[in-house]
Amino acid sequence: MAAEGGGKEMNEIKTQFTTREGVYKLLTHSEYSRPNRVPFNSQGSNPVKVSFVNVNDQSGNGDRICFNVGRELYFYIYKGVRKAADLSKPIDKRIYKGTQPTCHDFNPLTATAESVSLLVGFSAGQVQLIDPIKKETSKLFNEERLIDKSGVTCVRWVPGSESLFLVAHSSGSLYLYNVEHTCGTTPPHYQLLKQGDGYAVHTCKSKSARNPLLRWTVGEGALNEFAFSPDGKFLACASQDGFLRVFGFDAAELHGTMKSYFGGLLCVCWSPDGRYIVAGGEDDLVTVWSFSDCRVIARGHGHKSWVSVVAFDHCTTSVEDSDPPAEFSGSDEEFHEQIHFAGGRDRANSSQSHLSKRNSTDGRPVSVTYRFGSVGQDTQLCLWDLTEDILFPHLPLSRTRTHTNVMSATSPPATGSASNTTATTTTTNPTNPPGTNGNNTVSSSSGNSSALSNSILAPLPRSNSLPHSTGPAGGSTTPNSHMSSKGSSIIDSAFIATGVSKFATLSLHDTRKERHEKDHKRNHSMGHISSKSSDKLNQLSSAARTAKADAAKTLGTLLCPRMEEVPLLEPLVCKKIAHERLTVLIFLEDCLVTACQEGFICTWARPGKVGLLPSQNPTNSPSGTVV
Repeated sequence: MAAEGGGKEMNEIKTQFTTREGVYKLLTHSEYSRPNRVPFNSQGSNPVKVSFVNVNDQSGNGDRICFNVGRELYFYIYKGVRKAADLSKPIDKRIYKGTQPTCHDFNPLTATAESVSLLVGFSAGQVQLIDPIKKETSKLFNEERLIDKSGVTCVRWVPGSESLFLVAHSSGSLYLYNVEHTCGTTPPHYQLLKQGDGYAVHTCKSKSARNPLLRWTVGEGALNEFAFSPDGKFLACASQDGFLRVFGFDAAELHGTMKSYFGGLLCVCWSPDGRYIVAGGEDDLVTVWSFSDCRVIARGHGHKSWVSVVAFDHCTTSVEDSDPPAEFSGSDEEFHEQIHFAGGRDRANSSQSHLSKRNSTDGRPVSVTYRFGSVGQDTQLCLWDLTEDILFPHLPLSRTRTHTNVMSATSPPATGSASNTTATTTTTNPTNPPGTNGNNTVSSSSGNSSALSNSILAPLPRSNSLPHSTGPAGGSTTPNSHMSSKGSSIIDSAFIATGVSKFATLSLHDTRKERHEKDHKRNHSMGHISSKSSDKLNQLSSAARTAKADAAKTLGTLLCPRMEEVPLLEPLVCKKIAHERLTVLIFLEDCLVTACQEGFICTWARPGKVGLLPSQNPTNSPSGTVV
């Protein structure tokens, strides 16, 4: 087993890593994969995805796991850190012809030890409702592809509902279904219900109830992922056009938007209290967006390629005096009539959006407020701490509002953040309003308006998840080659010396653009061009010029602040943990789960959690593992 951070080669795969809570260890005998444990040839295949559900089994082992690998779909009892995985006994296994599973989601409200409802989306556009315990297929939606012919990118049950679910497609459309309704034998006809900047909502015109109930058209290009807020009232959408759009779900009103620094957004998640949204994508960055202020409050750089998944760690983060986000006031009677027609749903339990008050083991508050993670096509896992000097830049650090639950800490946490650091607040030209949400004012956390005029010249705060130093921090990586190496004069010289800075404003000169394209060839974004016709090349060139012009319009606004205008986070942990690109990151109570495109689902035990004994290794375990 490789020691954490001490490999002789930069490309050595890590099997453990250390945070302030302790050591996270890979449990090699808890690895899930295809029964033969042979690495899957992932060329041209859809990403491996993982879904969990608890069926409240009286035996105390109620966790179930579902994952797709190529054309195959598996359903197992998940034993986590308790026992070794027995891959010889899947509860259900399905192999599909002519299409591949792309995503799936369990309904936790209806899950029992005898039955579960699992939605599966496919590359050809269909959605299947199955029960892997009963080994039954209940229904197939969009069977004839009359609703949408493009692949399914994301599928989710509507929180608090036993019958409503939402499906996103690579066409950029989002459809609301009811499992009790049919899809009809003819293409649906739509009627405009509501529209706004960058989106439109249509209802299906039909004399009888049929699917889809609603069609959302969001942005341009694929809608790569969406996520419901913890209370189920808001919907965050990450699109290939680079925009994050947040909607009030029932009223179909746009609450706020954000633009990526470069390229499309691929993933999105909410903080457990619904206050913040993190998005990642083709700019290799993680971007933190404030729900209440509708603005970017930080970016994180640690990945060397596209960010595939972002997720908050609800077990490590805890918030004191947490209030839920304000109710969205823009209700629409006609819209609610459509929802009642669709079949009502109960609200998700609001208690899940409130985090319990927790303290560190030594009774002293620590500076960590939120913990989230990310994985990417660079095969790296990054963990991030979103700290008070970022969240509340104008308040004295003594006024601590949040605490972190530190599990099995072996040493006192570092709190070394300078009390006089001030976060930059982005301002915009009043003559050029940036937002699509019609709100051009941003309220400061402290209400100190004088900070607006001077904040850009002030030193930028960094995450205090790592000690401040004059050299590169341990575990961090050098800046991506497609980002500018020329330091901006606005950035404080001490900030430049940290090793992860040297970021300047995204330049739109041709040389910089060529560098972007060259760097992203490795991610299959441009690799297919050589085989296309000259007409296709011209189309791509025109699209690139259009994207370049759009980037010039949004850069430096509230939609997309410049790099020096918002704090830059350092990763607390940045480790290579797989051979192939990573596609899954899920935080559970006693472990975290990752998966790579080779089809290996790995369990990492949290500090202090009991690992597996060698005697627990099942007879079908191989002599070697993926890491």
